[in-house]
Amino acid sequence: MMNRYIIFCLFFFISKAIFSQESSSQENERVKIDGVAAVIGDFIVLDSDIDKQFAQLRVSGVSTKDITRCQIFGKLLEDKLYQHHAIQDSIIVNNSEIQSYVDQQIDMFAQQIGSMDKLIEYYNKSSEQELRSEMFELNKNSELAKKMQESIIEDIEITPEEVRQFFNLIPKQDRPIFGTELRVSQIVIIPKTTYEEKQKVVDRLKQFKVDVVESGASFVTKVVLYSDDIASRKNGGKYTINRKRSPMVKEFNEVAFSLEEGEISEPFESEFGYHIIFLEKIRGQEYDVRHILLRPNINSEDIKEAKDKIENIRERIVSGNLTFSDAAKEASEEKETKFDGGLLINPETQDYSFELTKMDPELYSQISNLKEEEVSIVYQDEDRVNPIKFKILSVSNRYDEHVADYSKDYLKIQKLALQSKQLKEIEKWQDSKITETFVKVSMEHRDCNFYSNWLKK
Repeated sequence: MMNRYIIFCLFFFISKAIFSQESSSQENERVKIDGVAAVIGDFIVLDSDIDKQFAQLRVSGVSTKDITRCQIFGKLLEDKLYQHHAIQDSIIVNNSEIQSYVDQQIDMFAQQIGSMDKLIEYYNKSSEQELRSEMFELNKNSELAKKMQESIIEDIEITPEEVRQFFNLIPKQDRPIFGTELRVSQIVIIPKTTYEEKQKVVDRLKQFKVDVVESGASFVTKVVLYSDDIASRKNGGKYTINRKRSPMVKEFNEVAFSLEEGEISEPFESEFGYHIIFLEKIRGQEYDVRHILLRPNINSEDIKEAKDKIENIRERIVSGNLTFSDAAKEASEEKETKFDGGLLINPETQDYSFELTKMDPELYSQISNLKEEEVSIVYQDEDRVNPIKFKILSVSNRYDEHVADYSKDYLKIQKLALQSKQLKEIEKWQDSKITETFVKVSMEHRDCNFYSNWLKK
C-alpha cells in the first residue's frame, strides 16, 4: 500500500494536470479526464468511482433519480475511511467467498441486461475478465467497510432502562406506526420417493465415477450435462470451501475434507439429494471441489399420496376434530416448524410476528385474505431441497395497524433503540477517525454539503 506522502503527491500532480488542461483549452470544448476526487488515508476516490457507483445502482434496479453526486461521493468517503481503518486493524475478508458472490452477481446482471456482451459494453470494459476484476475490488472493499462497521458496534448492548428512556423521549405525535401484524402457521407434507429411485441415482453416480477414473471422461462435462445443482452447474460444479468456515452441509464437508487431492468420492446422501465430490486442489485451509448432485425421481403415485394426506388433514382441522397446532406437531414434515405447532419464524425479527405489508410477496398472497384461525386451501410449493411439497396455512393473533405501544411492541422498540445507539457510536467513531486520518478533498467537490466533517472546518 502506498504511503500517505506518495498519495498526496499523486493527488497534487493529477489535480495540477487537470487544472493545466482546462486552462489551456478555454477557447475549445473542455474534455474532462479522470482525476482524484479525494484521498482518505491510504485510499483514493476517483471521479470515475462516483460514476461507477451510479452504474452499479442502476444495473441493480435502484432508481438514481433523487440521488445526487454529492451523496454518492459522501458514501464513498465513508467507505474508504472504513476500509483504511479495517486494514489498520488487520480485519480480513474471505477472497473466495467474494469471488463466488461476484460470479453470481455478474451472471444475474447479465441476465437482467440481456447478455454478457451487453453488460461489458454497459460498464465500458474491454473484456469480461476486466469487468470481473473491477467487480471483485468493489465487493472486496465493500466487505471490508461492512466488517469495520460491525467491529465498531459488535459489543454494544442496550438495557431495558435505555429502551424505556428511548421510547419516552419520542413525542407522542412522532411515535412510529406499526402495520398489521399476525402469526402464520403451516403444515407441510413432502412426497416420498421409493428405494428403487434412490438406488437408480446412486448407481448412476457410481457410473459417472467409473467413466472419469477409468475411461478418462471429463468430470466438468458430467456436471454441466447432469447435475441438479443449478447454481453451480454453470461453473462446472465448483465450490471453494474452507476448513474453518464452510457454508456447506455437514455431510458434504465431512466427505470433502476426507478426500485426497485428485480423488473422487463414493456417492453420499444429504438433505439435497445424492452427491459425488471431486477434490481438485488443496490450498492450505481452502479446498477447491467440484460436485455432481442428483435427486431421485418422484412418481405421480407418490405425489398423489402426499396431496391426499394433506387434504385429509385439512378436512379434520376444518371439521373441528383437530387443532392446527396439534396437526402440525403430529403430521407436518417440516422439522423447522412442526414442534412449534407449525409457527413460522420471521427471518427479520427472529420472532413469530409478521408485519403484513413487509412479508414475502408469495406468502402474503396466500394468507392476506385469511380470517383468524381460518385454514387455507392446499398449495403446491417447492424449496431448494424439495422440488414438490404441499402445504396449508393459518393465521392467528392478528393485531391491526397501530401506534407503537411500549408493552405490546417492546421487541420492536428495543430494536429501534439499539439501532439508534449503534448509529451514535458509528458517528462518534467517524468523527474521531476523520480527525486523526489524512483527508484531502479536491476543490471541485468542496461545495458538497457533507453530513460528516470531511473538510475539517
